Amino acid sequence: MDPFRGLGMPRIPGLSELLAQLQAQTEALAQLPRTLTDLNSAVRELIAATRVATETITSAQRTAERLEGLVEELEEPVRALRPGLERVGRVLDDPAIDTVPDTLRTIADDLLPLVHALRQATARLGTVSGTVTGILRRHAPGNKGRPEDDVL
Repeated sequence: MDPFRGLGMPRIPGLSELLAQLQAQTEALAQLPRTLTDLNSAVRELIAATRVATETITSAQRTAERLEGLVEELEEPVRALRPGLERVGRVLDDPAIDTVPDTLRTIADDLLPLVHALRQATARLGTVSGTVTGILRRHAPGNKGRPEDDVL
């Protein structure tokens, strides 16, 4: 569009294009402060994000150092456990281990009642033995026992 059209001035070739370019440049210059403000804001956000990232990296490095210390502290005792753990593993791999629960159940079902009955019998024998011993002492030579003491 020719800005001088209708003013009676002859048309100059390329002038409209030059004016359009100047107008676009002027508009771009007018938006430059806003663009610089946006860029400044983005740079500030980048600085803040970089600061947070630096703090996070520092914290992660401290955590890694602590973990490294713990691993060093635990490494020797764990290595010392290895032969024993391998032996336990071989024992646990033995098929006989699979029978342990059934064996324990059988012991509980069969032997424990027998042990209980033996304890009761032993207790009764202790009572009877004490009674017999008392009778024998009373009837020992030189001991005069009364007949009424012989009653069980």
